Order: sequence, then structure tokens, then C-alpha cells
Amino acid sequence: MSGWFGKLLGGRPKARPHEAKELIDSGAILVDVREDTEWRAGHAPGAKHIPLSRLAHRLRDLPPQRTVVTVCRTGARSSRAAAILAREGREVVNLSGGMLAWARAGLPVVSSGNRPGRVI
Repeated sequence: MSGWFGKLLGGRPKARPHEAKELIDSGAILVDVREDTEWRAGHAPGAKHIPLSRLAHRLRDLPPQRTVVTVCRTGARSSRAAAILAREGREVVNLSGGMLAWARAGLPVVSSGNRPGRVI
């Protein structure tokens, strides 16, 4: 992975919103680990929704050869998700600041039907 990644406690990489977007545009999978209500209100376009509580049971839904970028509202739950994925040997990056940082960076947030969304 590129040198522009920071490090989380425990040595897992993290990326700022535009860095995460660059990874996603290069083929990484964005996994949103927020709860259903948060997801419905607004999420990043193209994100895969797997709530943290279900992640361990849905690991097979993530292609093993692709980098995973984890995201939640602020970065705390997605950090736990990153730890789970890293223990499974996955290449994983946590989006620093979560969806709040994503939206503040001017990146798109959509709800169902690709209508404008909001982060709750």
C-alpha cells in the first residue's frame, strides 16, 4: 500500500476521505458497517452494506483478492471491522473520520434510488 496511509493503533492503515475514494476508484470495496437506519439515510455511492454485527458471518461476501475500505459514522465501528478483516488476512483500510468526514470532504452521499442522502 502507498506511503500516504496513516496507521491506526494496532498497525492497521487508515485513509482520509479523498485517499479512500482513490482506493475505491482503483478497485477497492467500500464496506459500510453502520446500522440499517443509518445506511438508508445516506451512504457513499457503490458502498456495500454489511453492519458490524453481521460482518463475521458475511466475510464470504467480500472477494478475497480486493482491498476493503471500512466506514461507519465516525470511524470507531469501522476500526473494529478493519480489525476483524485483518485477522482474516484481508488487506483493509479504515476511512478516518467515517461518513461524517466523507460528507465534509464534499464527496457524494446518497439514499435509496441514488437520491441525495444525509449522514445520521
